[in-house]
Amino acid sequence: MRIGIQASYSGGFQETAAEVRDLEAAGLDVAMVAEVYTFDAVSQLGYLAAVTERVELMSAILPIYSRTPTLTAMTAAGLDFVSGGRFTLGLGASGPQVIEGWHGVPYDAPLQRTREVVEICRKVWRRERLEHEGTKYRLPLPADQGTGLGKPLKLINTPVRDRIPVMLAALGPKNVELAAEIAEVWEPIWFHPEKAQDVWGDSLAAGRAKRDPALGDLDVIVGVPVAIGDDVDAMHDRVRPALALYVGGMGAKGKNFYNDLARRYGFEAEAELVQDLYLDGRKDEAAAALPEELVRAVSLIGPESHVAERIAAFAEAGVTILALQPLDDSRESRLRTVETMKRLAG
Repeated sequence: MRIGIQASYSGGFQETAAEVRDLEAAGLDVAMVAEVYTFDAVSQLGYLAAVTERVELMSAILPIYSRTPTLTAMTAAGLDFVSGGRFTLGLGASGPQVIEGWHGVPYDAPLQRTREVVEICRKVWRRERLEHEGTKYRLPLPADQGTGLGKPLKLINTPVRDRIPVMLAALGPKNVELAAEIAEVWEPIWFHPEKAQDVWGDSLAAGRAKRDPALGDLDVIVGVPVAIGDDVDAMHDRVRPALALYVGGMGAKGKNFYNDLARRYGFEAEAELVQDLYLDGRKDEAAAALPEELVRAVSLIGPESHVAERIAAFAEAGVTILALQPLDDSRESRLRTVETMKRLAG
C-alpha cells in the first residue's frame, strides 16, 4: 500500500512544500493538492514539481466545470512535463454551491461531462487532431454556435506521456461505476472498510465489466485522519468537526452527497440529525451527534497495533493508497507519523 498526503490549502505553501520534500525523503509516495475556492492547485503543483524529485503529484481535485476540457488536458500535460512524468490528473464534479456560487456556471450533467472531459484529454495527450462530437462538448465548435472558423488542431508539444493517469473523485452509484470504467484511480471519501462492499461493490463491478484492460487495475486512494498513540478519544474528537462539516453542511437539505453517503452506511437518523443541527448553526452539537462507529471506522487512530489492523482492513476492502491527514501539531511529529505509516503499510 502506498502512502500519500494532502497539502494544506490554508496558506503558507512554501512551508508546506518544504515539509513535503522532507516527507518524500521519509518515503512518501503521493502528494495531493486540492482546489476549492482558494489559491488554484496548478501553481502549487508546479511549485512542488520544482522542489521534489520522486513523489507522485496529484490534483485532488480539479472541478470539471472550471476549465474547458482542452485547457484541462493542456494543464495536465504541462504538469506532467515539469514533474518529469509524475502527475496524476484528479478530477471531480464538486457541487452546486461551489460551481454555481463561485464559478458561476450551471451544475449540469456531471456524469456525461466527466466522460467527455476524459475522452477529450486523452485525445489531446495522444496528439490527435481534436474532433469531438459529444452531448456537452463539440470540437471544433460548429458554425451555428460560433464564427464557423474553428478547425481541428493538435497539441503542439509532445507530452512526456500520451496517457496521463486520471483519478476520479466519486461517491454516487453511477459516478463510481464511471470511475471504475474509465479512470486509473478512484477516490471516495470517508471510507468505511467494513461497509464499502455493500455501498459501492455493485457499482465497481459494473464499471470494471466495461473497463478497457489497457487501463490496468483500478487504484483506490482514500483520505484518512491519522494519529499514532493512546489518546484515542481526544484524537477522534478532532476528526468530528470536519466530518460534521461534510455530513451536515456541504450542501443543502436533500442535496448533500456526503449526507447521502452517511445514510447509505446505515446512519440515516444520525445523518438527518447532524444536518439539522449543522444547518441550524449548532455545529458543536452536530459534531457530537456523529455516530462513534462512523468516526472510528473512517480514521486510523490508536496504538500501532490497532492502526496496523485497520490498515489491513482498508487493504482488504481494496484501498491501494492511503492519503494521510495527520492530526499531529508539529512538522517533526507529522514526519514521524508518515515514517510509521510507511513501515506499517509496507
